[in-house]
Amino acid sequence: MNGLYGGIEAGGTKFICMVGSGPSDVVEEARFDTTTPTNTIQHAIDFFRPYVSRNQLAAVGIAAFGPVDLDACSPTYGYITTTPKPHWSQVDLWGTVQRELRLPVAFDTDVNAAAFGEQFWVPQREQLDPLLYMTVGTGIGVGVVVNGSPLHGLMHAEAGHCLLPHDRQSDPFDGVCPYHGDCLEGLASGLSMHRRWDRSPEKLPADHPGWKLEAEYLGKAITNLILTYSPRRIILGGGVSHHVGLHGAVRENVLKYLAGYLHSPMLDDRIDEYIGPPVLGNRSGALGAIALAIQLTTKL
Repeated sequence: MNGLYGGIEAGGTKFICMVGSGPSDVVEEARFDTTTPTNTIQHAIDFFRPYVSRNQLAAVGIAAFGPVDLDACSPTYGYITTTPKPHWSQVDLWGTVQRELRLPVAFDTDVNAAAFGEQFWVPQREQLDPLLYMTVGTGIGVGVVVNGSPLHGLMHAEAGHCLLPHDRQSDPFDGVCPYHGDCLEGLASGLSMHRRWDRSPEKLPADHPGWKLEAEYLGKAITNLILTYSPRRIILGGGVSHHVGLHGAVRENVLKYLAGYLHSPMLDDRIDEYIGPPVLGNRSGALGAIALAIQLTTKL
């Protein structure tokens, strides 16, 4: 019986491949560096082949770094498109996996999948919709779940590249985004912190001024997202978010920037619940990909 599902979290730094049926039933997991498209995708395919040969996989889900093409009518559906990652522009990730494994394959952005996983794998009574997931790592991405499904429109949300007020007197750093310079990702991603302070975020002391600046930028961005999407829950994940005290500082800044304009019990009394870390920890992306695969099979 093909009662298992595959999940691929295709990140710009590493791929995570997983086989299972849910958070409490992960049969196997593998992590490997993202190198060239040919080698990396083949590594993922080889991971799943034994399960395919034993007819154990029902479907595979892919949670990909982007931008990606999510238009099912497009000839480049499932492609990674204009990514700044060398050699990965216009790579047919979805099509290659589907052709090689000959299975149904679901496809979405890494942050949409993470948001969907955080929604999918909690009891229905605890599901909050809309739900928003922001990941802050090497880059910054935002995924949104609305009416139980990842939000797609003209393309997909790219709120990691939203533009923020940038006081160049207090922060003269130009930003690292190759497209926009000082957008949110250009100013507040792990890469930007590394280049601004000449060391990786995990090596910055707890009292380093970089953390105050980081909390200010993330607080402004999340305030904009609250005003735009009105989510019922916001998840702040990614490697940079693991810094002790960052969640609390971001919450304080969100309340400061909202300036009393909005009132809700979640904002006024329960903001620690409203803005918090992912329930699935660092497995949100891969488990979200599995959730997408399960959802796909229910539609077939």
